[in-house]
Amino acid sequence: MNTAFKENWLHKINPSLKLLTISFLFVFAITIHHFNFMITFTLSVSILFIFCTGHPYKHILLFLLPFLLIFLSTAASMILFGKGETTLYKWGILHITEESLYRGLHLGLRALTFAMMGLLFALTTKPVQLFYSLMQQLKLQPKYAYSFMAAIRLIPIMIEELQTIRDAHKVRGVQTQKGMNSLLKSIKSLPIPLLSQSIRRAFRIAVAMESKRFNSSNERTFYYQVGFSHYDLLFIGYFILSISLAYLFAINFPFFPVSDVRY
Repeated sequence: MNTAFKENWLHKINPSLKLLTISFLFVFAITIHHFNFMITFTLSVSILFIFCTGHPYKHILLFLLPFLLIFLSTAASMILFGKGETTLYKWGILHITEESLYRGLHLGLRALTFAMMGLLFALTTKPVQLFYSLMQQLKLQPKYAYSFMAAIRLIPIMIEELQTIRDAHKVRGVQTQKGMNSLLKSIKSLPIPLLSQSIRRAFRIAVAMESKRFNSSNERTFYYQVGFSHYDLLFIGYFILSISLAYLFAINFPFFPVSDVRY
């Protein structure tokens, strides 16, 4: 799949600010118990996610498909087996009430909102910029930040080594046999060489980082300077405005005649 995308203003936001803002929105979404407000809040997040990430719509839909299944499963579990007084449908152990219907949809929308906010951060944030921002704005120690960046860089190398080991097994005829015993032998033969290679590589990286005084408390210079811009104000302003409008619309023009799903 072609993962080409177009960078826009969301990619230019300070990663630390974006991380803190989305973390706050996670907590804020948990505190929402007004069903109509949850609907309008989900709409405000979905508008930003669908139209402002810079990715093609078909890719966004593919990213959302697993989370749409989570939405359906989460909502269905509460709708079909929830409690309530106003019965809408009952058959055997299935008991759908008006209260359980609203609670299930509310819970599903909350899970979908979490997914979209997480994807919004992941699709518009470069890992290198994120760790540089954590070091510069949030004062994360360089030895931790660079360790994470080195681990991310090692993932493609480990995947390539795994494929090399599999190809070597095929050449030697290890996987020519069939059956469960052959499968167990192939599973046991993969982790040991991968683990040994990872330990040696991690040791070399640790020695190199120590020689470069990454464990020193002295001030360091950075190749990339990450700062703030007017896009950060635009990002915060969007959520302040959209959440305010979403709340006012939910109160004055409710979609459903229910306020708090807890009661």
